Amino acid sequence: MLNKFFKLEENKTNVKTEILAGVTTFMTMAYILAVNPDILSATGMDKHALFTATALSAFVATLVMALVARLPFALAPGMGLNAFFAFTVVLGMGHSWQFALTAVFLEGVIFILLTAFNIRELIVNAIPLPLKHAVSAGIGLFIAFIGLQNSGIVINNDATLVGLGDMGSPAVLIALFGIVLTAVLLILKVKGALLIGIFAATIAGIPFGVTHMPEGHLVDVPPSLSPIFMKFEFSQIFTLDMLIVLFTFLFVDMFDTVGTLVGVSSKAGMLDEEGKVPRVKQALFADSIGTFFGAIFGTSTVTTYVESASGVAEGGKTGLTALSTAVLFFIALFFAPLFTMVPAAATAPALVLVGFFMMSPILKIDFENYTESIPAFITIIAMPLTYSIAEGIVFGMLSYVLLKVLTGKMKDISIVMIVLVILFVIKFLI
Repeated sequence: MLNKFFKLEENKTNVKTEILAGVTTFMTMAYILAVNPDILSATGMDKHALFTATALSAFVATLVMALVARLPFALAPGMGLNAFFAFTVVLGMGHSWQFALTAVFLEGVIFILLTAFNIRELIVNAIPLPLKHAVSAGIGLFIAFIGLQNSGIVINNDATLVGLGDMGSPAVLIALFGIVLTAVLLILKVKGALLIGIFAATIAGIPFGVTHMPEGHLVDVPPSLSPIFMKFEFSQIFTLDMLIVLFTFLFVDMFDTVGTLVGVSSKAGMLDEEGKVPRVKQALFADSIGTFFGAIFGTSTVTTYVESASGVAEGGKTGLTALSTAVLFFIALFFAPLFTMVPAAATAPALVLVGFFMMSPILKIDFENYTESIPAFITIIAMPLTYSIAEGIVFGMLSYVLLKVLTGKMKDISIVMIVLVILFVIKFLI
């Protein structure tokens, strides 16, 4: 039955290869089960409930990818998007986490509609490619900065804004140990390097009091979703802040998902003669539905993970790979204490190195074309320095349009860009 449904023979693969590929994908992205609750709990959300929401949303979205799109891609709450949720929308802009969850819910609804009417690809094509690459790189710096802060390696400093933390503190030493270990594992191409690094740092933190052992059993029923389930704040949906937040969620998720689908499909040799991803509409539905239900469960935007490439590299070519990953996320639900005991010092290595991964698109920016590379640079540098992904995008798009207009290159600006810039200017004026 599996062979017929997933067309294993037609894709020159088998059940064993697909399952092992799914396990590999899970190993390389399971760090999200520890990192996502850690990041979102900074808003005041219940960390244990966040674990359940993270695992459940990953399970649902990846299951849809497996059974509807039948592609070897896995999904979960996205890195960068969760940082924007916690550190920009809630801690930066001062909104409640219920406000942020409402924006994610609306994003899911809009994505479902946009996908149904084939509009998502049109919007993606309207945004200049250099800014797409810059957003990924900027988020990478932002995530790495958050990891360094959470571990105490970088601290607030009144004189210079930021400074070096106490290099002798147990938390800092554990974080540095995790970064070095994970980097070595990545260089040696060890599967699950990020996850191994998190677990190793967590264990190393026990004798130093950095890691606190959970009470009770490691295997238990999943924590209740009730503290965060369907906690929406619809009274704010018509505000300008909601528009800016919603657009940023839409913008980042669109480019993250489309870029991942194209990049991993290319590596797997799955692109058709025209360079298109097979069943891309169904794949986009998977992340739309994942985001929709993820918001209901109580977590940030769900997106397709670039770590899916690890499973593809192991031979995964069909939805059976994704199905295997989805099943493992479901099993992980019953090991909540194991993941929620992980301290910030142990998740910092994953944040720093995922930030490193997200920097690679910067190589695709033409730095000789100043009207495009300068806005890209502004986008990248503004994100960590303003502590806001949204501000980075705003400044990048404003500078792009301004430089194109002043140098007589209006043909490079789309109508969509002009409309967005007008909205951003209004936001600044208000």
